Amino acid sequence: MRTVERRIENAFAVWVTGLPASGKSTLVAAVVARLAARGLDVAVLESDVLRKIFAGQPNYDQEGRDAFYRQMIYVGTLLTEHGVPVIFDATANRRCYRDQARERIPRFLEVYMDCPLEICMARDPKGTYRQALEGSASTVPGLQAVYEPPGNPDLIVRSDKEDPAAAAERVIQTLAGKGYL
Repeated sequence: MRTVERRIENAFAVWVTGLPASGKSTLVAAVVARLAARGLDVAVLESDVLRKIFAGQPNYDQEGRDAFYRQMIYVGTLLTEHGVPVIFDATANRRCYRDQARERIPRFLEVYMDCPLEICMARDPKGTYRQALEGSASTVPGLQAVYEPPGNPDLIVRSDKEDPAAAAERVIQTLAGKGYL
């Protein structure tokens, strides 16, 4: 039987969390570009995409969120165990979801996109807040559902004040400082 070598020492996970429209996807794209420039290929686990794959018709009630984040964390853990660096691009409105990932993935970085709700609502590129205000969405984090900010994130980005390129560079510096790069 042939032995397969896993290069898990190269794997890490970054969870970018924050309210909807706080700038998570913008930051993730900038971080991915910087990592690619260093020759590092990263798997991005984007919640909107994965929800459609896992659930077909996404369910945003507490039970649906719990199931979704269990699946997402499993995929991220599996990838890092096989040496693939991962970036979670997901609100993960409850702190326990992100804490579960941190417990399972040894090389873990949590980035909190700290942005006032009013600014997120003004940005609203997907119409999430508009739908909530019109009554067609009833579980939007920060409005009708709780959003628990990280208790002790590895990095805080003030996306209402900080340029995405500068924030992405801070993520890279934090990864390097932890010995992940």
